[in-house]
Formats: sequence, C-alpha cells, structure tokens
Amino acid sequence: MTTALAPSSADDPLAYRPVALVDLLDRVLATGVVISGDITLAIAEVDLVRISLRALVASVGALAPPEDAA
Repeated sequence: MTTALAPSSADDPLAYRPVALVDLLDRVLATGVVISGDITLAIAEVDLVRISLRALVASVGALAPPEDAA
C-alpha cells in the first residue's frame, strides 16, 4: 500500500512520489507526532461535557535522552 504525498510546489517533479505506509510510519515514530482534538457533548445547544485530548506518538528512542559515551 502506498500513499502519495501532497506537492509542496507545482513545479517540483518529485512532488507526487509514492511513499510506502511502513516508511511513513517509520518517519513518524523517529520524529514523533502530536495528535489533539476536542469532543463536546451538547443537548439543545447547551454544552454538557467538553473533553480535550492530546496524544504523543513516538518511539522510545526518539524521546529518550542520549547516553554519554564517557
């Protein structure tokens, strides 16, 4: 399965190069990504519950501080 990336410029010939899903997942885990969202439960246009969600997705190697070689 491949996903085409959106072009950064119409003049760029490599703008629509296909990327494998596993390569995309590898890039995301190597650098990390934050996913956030809001959920609001309302009845008759009266907000009853509001939930804010934030998730950090990254590999442990990307988040761990580097060890000193000394």
